[in-house]
Amino acid sequence: MTGDTGRHRGFDETTVLLAVGLADLAVSTVGSALGTVWAALHRSDAAELAADAEHDLLARGRLVMDRYAAAPPAHLEVLAQRALARRAGNDG
Repeated sequence: MTGDTGRHRGFDETTVLLAVGLADLAVSTVGSALGTVWAALHRSDAAELAADAEHDLLARGRLVMDRYAAAPPAHLEVLAQRALARRAGNDG
C-alpha cells in the first residue's frame, strides 16, 4: 500500500482513516448524483422524463403497499373456498 510505513496502525488512526474514506465516498457519490440530476434537468424531454419517473414511483409504491400493507386472506375463508371447489369437483 502506498504511503504505508509498515508500522502497525492504532485503533484511533484506523477509525479516522475509515471515517475519512467513508466521507470521501459520500461526497463523490453525492457529486455524481447531482451531476446526473443537473444533466437530466437540461434535457429537452425533461417533462416526459419527470412524468415517467412519477409513473415508476407510483407503481413501486403500489407494489410495496400491496406487499406489506395487504392483510393475508382469512384462513377459514380459504378453507371454505377449497371445500366448495372440492365439492364442485366431486359433483361433476
